[in-house]
Amino acid sequence: MKKINAFEKADRTKSFKEQGLNGNIYWAYQYSQEAGSELLNFNEVIWDEDVEDIVKFCREQGLKEFTISSNFSGLINTLDAFDKLDCKMSGLTQVPLRFTEGYGSDKHKVVPAIKMSL
Repeated sequence: MKKINAFEKADRTKSFKEQGLNGNIYWAYQYSQEAGSELLNFNEVIWDEDVEDIVKFCREQGLKEFTISSNFSGLINTLDAFDKLDCKMSGLTQVPLRFTEGYGSDKHKVVPAIKMSL
């Protein structure tokens, strides 16, 4: 993985925010460097509020790919088990939950889901 100057020059005595850095991306970079990863790899939890910063950062740095190996929910292991049986992720979709959006509503809340193909 290429060196990223902003992270190489980061002052560990100051907060990431003070330096205009996102801590989630910083640690992904550090761990990727230590592991010798070719791609920026996020092996910690990615919070929803960090997604926009991650995408913006990757685009600014010219990064076209990154990996997510965080197994916070155990999902990576589950997906790996499906993959070993030749069942592949084929994208994202939206699915309704069985619960409605609130009392008196008959409209089901819709959430993102991983689509799997056999």
